[in-house]
Amino acid sequence: MTTRNTPIETTTRPTDKDVILEVRDASVTFDMERGESRVMDSVSFDIYRDEILGVVGESGSGKSMFASALLDAVVRPGQLTGDITYYPRDGEAVDLLNLSERELKRLRWEEISMVFQGAMSSFNPTMKIRKHFEETLDAHGQDRETGLVHARELLTDLYLEPERVLNSYPHELSGGMQQRALIALSLVLKPNVLVMDEPTAALDLLMQRSILTLLENLQEKYNLTVVFITHDLPLVAGLADRLAVMYAFEFVEIGPSEEIIRNAAHPYTRALLKAVPNLDAPIDEMRPIEGSAPDPVNVPAGCSYHPRCPLATEKCIQVDPGYYDVTADHQAACHHWEQSIEAISYSVSSSDNRNTEVKSE
Repeated sequence: MTTRNTPIETTTRPTDKDVILEVRDASVTFDMERGESRVMDSVSFDIYRDEILGVVGESGSGKSMFASALLDAVVRPGQLTGDITYYPRDGEAVDLLNLSERELKRLRWEEISMVFQGAMSSFNPTMKIRKHFEETLDAHGQDRETGLVHARELLTDLYLEPERVLNSYPHELSGGMQQRALIALSLVLKPNVLVMDEPTAALDLLMQRSILTLLENLQEKYNLTVVFITHDLPLVAGLADRLAVMYAFEFVEIGPSEEIIRNAAHPYTRALLKAVPNLDAPIDEMRPIEGSAPDPVNVPAGCSYHPRCPLATEKCIQVDPGYYDVTADHQAACHHWEQSIEAISYSVSSSDNRNTEVKSE
């Protein structure tokens, strides 16, 4: 078992894993009248080069704050502390939290880019899509003509007609087209890391699946590292190489995507999977997670999940669990992870291209 502040990959990860982002003891706090609100709590984590990482959890669990921290883009008056190091493929390591405003501006979009929630609120409605690309290229000193050639290639990769999209105002495009245009815009400066915060939340299921397939193709073509933030665990399971489950502003379980779907070890992860609708499980087997996520001003001592956990004991109330090794590359922050596998059943059908059906009962 390792402590919660120890990055859970360090003792077990294979030597061929190349770290591109290293997060150490990162916290985000807001000072409020009723006390300090901690919305990311001493997170230590490694993100590997060229992987797709799925970060999942309920609303308010800290997922979006983790995404913002990776770009040092936490909105004021939030305070981000700790260490975040970016390792470019060639060149020296970058201490992300000690960059000047100018250096940080260059790093964003050029090295690490982000797709925010809701394309409709990301575009200026008074500007054509072409102008958004041109302003981004100009702001980073890039040649417009060369950049627009790449933009057209990206739009084509996303099954859009480049000239039609570039010459349209945002409102002239459907929601799915806007979202794909936003993905192309986020990649126009050829970043190495793409952070996506609930990028498909406002889209129907068919469009969500379509965009995930396109994203997988882009990741392979451009050697991207992708961090995909979502509340929908099964949605991202077929896309992600690894899954990281977040609860109460810290990670409670992480491992290979298929391993977590088949053999989730943390009671919260298993409860999430049990609460998700799927075609193979009878409706009466679905169960919402009782209770609510903790108040960031008053997170419970010990295991933060213990007030909602059916397996909680006095040890859970008193002792914050470290990370237990479920397998060599699968860890869970739960004192009773072995019992949870037996005690909390779930059934999940995966509709990804591997057609994997999973039942744990």
